[in-house]
Amino acid sequence: MVLAGELDIAGPCGIYCGLCTKYQSRAPSRCLGCRIGEQHSWCSIYRCAVVKRGLVTCVECEEYPCERFARRGWGSDWSSRAAMEGLERVRGAGIWAWLGEQRERRIALERLLDGYNDGRSMSFYCTAATLMPPGSLHAAADEVAAGEGQGPDIKARARAMRAAIESFASQQGIELQLKKGVSRPTTL
Repeated sequence: MVLAGELDIAGPCGIYCGLCTKYQSRAPSRCLGCRIGEQHSWCSIYRCAVVKRGLVTCVECEEYPCERFARRGWGSDWSSRAAMEGLERVRGAGIWAWLGEQRERRIALERLLDGYNDGRSMSFYCTAATLMPPGSLHAAADEVAAGEGQGPDIKARARAMRAAIESFASQQGIELQLKKGVSRPTTL
């Protein structure tokens, strides 16, 4: 079940805030999502879609895709392609279906963070949750939980989880190593 509050973490650009390291952070500077607070006033896409036009996502706009996307080099890297795929999914399935799918990804991510975050794995887990099906993340967590991944050493548990996720990703042809400036396809 998707709650109306999920709209607060639906980025107008097609990025789901619940999978972001800044949203998942426990630091005082934690981001609460695109629609809560003033932290996104710098974003031209946010200002146009949400503030100026009152839209949930850009696909509701008759001008989508517009020059704002082109100026940002939209589609030239994995994260902006993931955002574009998110917007196309919203257009095809509707906002509530997309939010339900993203919520499943967030639940899988939070399972990883709760049991296997050694303080250095959050970015990797957030990337995996963005690019991989949630069922694969749960399968990796189940595999690690059944094996050596239950010991008290968080670093060992995180290594085991990373290896399991990388194995599942490799089997599905998903590249999780993020390289600046390198374009690659995403899977959502």
